[in-house]
Amino acid sequence: MRPPLKLVAALFPFGAGAMAVNLFFASLIGSWLGWRVLTPWEAAAGGLLIGLPPTWAFASHIMRLMRQAEA
Repeated sequence: MRPPLKLVAALFPFGAGAMAVNLFFASLIGSWLGWRVLTPWEAAAGGLLIGLPPTWAFASHIMRLMRQAEA
């Protein structure tokens, strides 16, 4: 069962923000290999793009926990 869009929309800012932070820190680690470091704005834009799948997975997990609690 898919999660309601209201739940996904409510969690999306947190998922996108977490992915942006992870992306920025990954680029800092990549700088050890000679790659360039992303600017915070680039990391935020990347977080918006790659933040939806983890948010959807977390919302699905929350729904499973809710169904389990109701049983």
